[in-house]
Amino acid sequence: IPVDIYELGLIYKVDVNDENRDVTVDMTLTAPACPVAGEMPVMVKTALEGVEGVGAVTVNMTFDPPWTPDNMSESAKLELNMF
Repeated sequence: IPVDIYELGLIYKVDVNDENRDVTVDMTLTAPACPVAGEMPVMVKTALEGVEGVGAVTVNMTFDPPWTPDNMSESAKLELNMF
């Protein structure tokens, strides 16, 4: 898809600890049975670990609240013709 996971609304929260720069991400998938369910959290963790200055990275998966297309940014909806 031509839209990143942030614009898709899959990232619910990002916390960065001011002291040690540890990062915690709360994210979801479009559905629990998503084909990349096992890979996506690892890809997000790996991408964040590659950012200079970032400490330990934790990625939490949640399905509460469940993802809906309403989570998408306006630009993502436009890119995917979802208006």
